[in-house]
Amino acid sequence: MTIGVALPSGDTADAVNIVDELITQTRQAADAGLTSVWFSQQMEHDAITVAALAGRAVPGIAVGTGVVPIYPRHPLLITGLAQTAQAATGGRFVLGLGTGAKNWLEPAYGVEYPSPIKHLREYLTILRQVLDGGEVDFHGETVRAHAKGFAASLSVAGSSDIPVIIAAMGRQALRVTGELADGTIPFLAGPKALSGLIVPEITKAAAGRPAPRIIAMVPVVVTDDPDAVRAQVDRQYAFFRDIPSYRAIFDLQGVDSAGELVIAGDEETVAAEIRRYFDAGATEVVATQSGIRNAEERLRTWSVLGDLVKR
Repeated sequence: MTIGVALPSGDTADAVNIVDELITQTRQAADAGLTSVWFSQQMEHDAITVAALAGRAVPGIAVGTGVVPIYPRHPLLITGLAQTAQAATGGRFVLGLGTGAKNWLEPAYGVEYPSPIKHLREYLTILRQVLDGGEVDFHGETVRAHAKGFAASLSVAGSSDIPVIIAAMGRQALRVTGELADGTIPFLAGPKALSGLIVPEITKAAAGRPAPRIIAMVPVVVTDDPDAVRAQVDRQYAFFRDIPSYRAIFDLQGVDSAGELVIAGDEETVAAEIRRYFDAGATEVVATQSGIRNAEERLRTWSVLGDLVKR
């Protein structure tokens, strides 16, 4: 099994230096036998930068972003950051992107939020041209890029091919992702949503291209009090109920809230639930919120997940 973890996972509030703490936890994940660590974009720190630093400090483990919103960063800025991270980690970086949510991002940045599907397609078109080593002269409705005649300056020495993964769950986003990216990294999409929608849609859209990676991100906590964990996740992620794409995924899965999708319980329970995601078509699973209550549960969880990888 290919299993990674997402950071921060909930237990960094007392960190003296957040970057040092995330690097320490990356080392712990590698020691546990996990295959990858994914950093979420926060207002207070930059995911691509932290991924580059952590990947360079901890050899062997893959690092990625899960995920960086494409709004309002220009694709030429993102490609430069991603190539730098890839060079810094010796080819172990994965660029995870998402459209983000208008009701959060537009007020925060004060810039008009574009049509998400159109913007995703145009953004990935530019991204692919740069990462594939071509010149860029693209004038779309939501984004433009002109870097023609000096293409060499768009490449970073030491940066190899960079996988691009999109947080896509809706049919339109999955179609664009299948055509232009290397896979999807949905959050809170349960086994029914994976097998009934996400896997068939992106696989169909990617016809003629390499099989897409399907990286299921789900809260996972090995704990003696699963009900308390589910209640805490429900409180933390209550806002997801009001986001249409998540509401549709919840309905498809037959749940009403994020807490119902948490994998929580003893070692055997968690291992069995993780297997259900692979049976539903996931190529990888990324455990999130493992430290939502404390570091002890996080490390206990990572030990179980590492054992699954070793098997």
